[in-house]
Amino acid sequence: MVSTLGVAVVGFGWMGRVHTQAYVRLPHHFPQLSVRPELVAVADEVPGRAEEAAGRYGFATAARDWQEVAADPRVQAVSIAAPNFLHREIGVAMARAGKHIWIEKPVGLTADDARAVAVAVAGAGVQGAVGFNYRNAPAVQTARAMIAAGEIGTVTHARVRLFSDYAAHPEGALTWRYERARGGSGVLGDLASHGVDLARFLLGEIDALTADTAVFVPERARPTGATAGHTRATGGELGPVENEDYVSCLLRFASGARGVLEACRVSVGEQNTYGFEIHGTKGAVFWDFRRMGELGVSRGTAYQDQPVSTVYIGPGHGEYAAFQPGSANGMGYDDLKVIEAYHFLRSIAEGTAHGATLDDAVHSATMLDAMTRSADLGTWVSPG
Repeated sequence: MVSTLGVAVVGFGWMGRVHTQAYVRLPHHFPQLSVRPELVAVADEVPGRAEEAAGRYGFATAARDWQEVAADPRVQAVSIAAPNFLHREIGVAMARAGKHIWIEKPVGLTADDARAVAVAVAGAGVQGAVGFNYRNAPAVQTARAMIAAGEIGTVTHARVRLFSDYAAHPEGALTWRYERARGGSGVLGDLASHGVDLARFLLGEIDALTADTAVFVPERARPTGATAGHTRATGGELGPVENEDYVSCLLRFASGARGVLEACRVSVGEQNTYGFEIHGTKGAVFWDFRRMGELGVSRGTAYQDQPVSTVYIGPGHGEYAAFQPGSANGMGYDDLKVIEAYHFLRSIAEGTAHGATLDDAVHSATMLDAMTRSADLGTWVSPG
């Protein structure tokens, strides 16, 4: 028996569109799911944007005010893809209105914000999913299973990297992303939040860290109109960049392993260079998001001069079979969000959490707060 679930999207920039397309594609990739999303409402404060989304994707209602979505009894689940500074207010309100929420990371500006949303979700008895999409890559799922099974021995050290050039151009507009009050902790919340989630997902809890941060493009021009994504602005009044372009962090895991996490949004020559290298006492695993369907694996008994082989991900690895019938057929970023949508709706249907949750968001945000504190103090700190 298949039932219909009324869904809404709040915030229709690039990420709102990605969420919407994931809902539309969901029945095609996961026909076994017992609920089907119905696009009920879309809200965005930019004039005309919600109406355009409704016309393109078939939402029944378009609104400027997200509170109309919260009050709409047809809406049972909400994607929150609005800017960071609105996450807490919208997330808490939607949960208290009895709506399940799929919210983008970092879930607010601080760990207190993420915790407030998590408390509201738990108190309302609704499901809460978070947009940590990289953990959904079948290769990442495979690496996690290999590590847990001891196939590379005891993990000794790891490196997680997230480099991008989306903010490298000096004419990039001074949007909310660069303001402390609205964007929060800069590249920490934008990219390092994913890195923390990957590190925890693969290797477990982090006991201590020490971090350093920097701003490399200190001023940008203010935009003269509405923006979406990473737009450029010329001729506008210059204003200061208030949050971080770069972070590097040393990690100590509860297991005894050591780690390095590095993220930058102004890395010229780097486009979505996300990935990890994890070394153990008997082997290693390597993953690069740009070659998402490949996993570098070294395992055996040679230790010195032990070769690395490439495993091409296929059916049997994570949720790969829902998209392709044979190994080495490519998947993309949007496919990871379809998997995320599947976990979200499955959680609602079964009443049990699947995928990344608000607890994961709280853990990630706590680490980001610790990085900021460590960079300010210039010393090791314990998260929490």
